[in-house]
Amino acid sequence: MGLVPIMSTRPDDASGQRWDRLMAAAQVGDANAYRALLGELVVWLRRYYARRLPPAMTDDAVQDVLLAIHEKRHTYDPARPFGPWVAAIARYKWIDRLRTLKAEASEPLDENIGVSDHGESVVAGSTFQQLLAELKPPQAEAIRLVKLEGYSVEEASRATGQSISLIKVNIHRGLKRLARIIKATHDAD
Repeated sequence: MGLVPIMSTRPDDASGQRWDRLMAAAQVGDANAYRALLGELVVWLRRYYARRLPPAMTDDAVQDVLLAIHEKRHTYDPARPFGPWVAAIARYKWIDRLRTLKAEASEPLDENIGVSDHGESVVAGSTFQQLLAELKPPQAEAIRLVKLEGYSVEEASRATGQSISLIKVNIHRGLKRLARIIKATHDAD
């Protein structure tokens, strides 16, 4: 059993050196370099916060760091590495987020709190899974991704390896088949 690596609090050397160059160019007015830098930072920051904060707080923390970088970019010294500068800002913003979690009041839940019955939802979900099992796997997967999980057709295409037009065809044919199955079941009752 191998050890699971813990993500470093600093970017790797290749990213750090590239970021050094991009930030130096951004400081002298290169908007394209600044845009590229921020794009790369978003990816790194999302990974950084993914293991440190609840998912609902990740995007806000990323935005906090980007805003801090933007506001303080004039203080960055291009003679020094950019990666540790960004990592320090990310760490401070992480600590700020943890403080807000601690400061938020939490009340114990009343033991008599009403909980709705989810029986119908469970049955409906189970029935729908059975219906999807009646379809060809590519049709079921296309319907699941686009109609249930909210993927765009393009995202579903990338996720499955099916072409965009094939995703559309599989959804259309799959839904048509589901309608026939449901109608046949209804007619039999």
